[in-house]
Amino acid sequence: MPWLCQWIEQHKEQVLLVCPEVMGGLSTPRLPAEIQSEESNSGAFLKNRRVVNKAGKNVTAQFLLGAEKVLEIVKQRHITSAIMKSNSPSCSGSFIYDGTFSGTRIAGRGITAALLIEHGVKVYSEKTVTPELLAELTGNR
Repeated sequence: MPWLCQWIEQHKEQVLLVCPEVMGGLSTPRLPAEIQSEESNSGAFLKNRRVVNKAGKNVTAQFLLGAEKVLEIVKQRHITSAIMKSNSPSCSGSFIYDGTFSGTRIAGRGITAALLIEHGVKVYSEKTVTPELLAELTGNR
């Protein structure tokens, strides 16, 4: 999405770039991770989800810590909307991988996206956001 990258560069003062996984203590680069749970996407589901990386290591604690840190920033800055990475076990608001590392997508939310949605933040995907929506969200109509 070159246009989105250009928009971000032009509106730096209105954009907060964060990575929940890094904020939770994971390195870059890192092994792919997927949520391995059939739990629902609302209520207390966060406590019942397990995130593992491709080597089988449980990284749930880092994902939860990162989500909590992002939520803290969102509350402090009164953020009401977020554009997040689709298919991400942290950031996706609608589809995630099924936990088998087979490339199969299923309906579901990433850990951070679900927490933000639970707290009233509107989550959009970088694949579905439009210039018109960005103008509306930032008051630049």
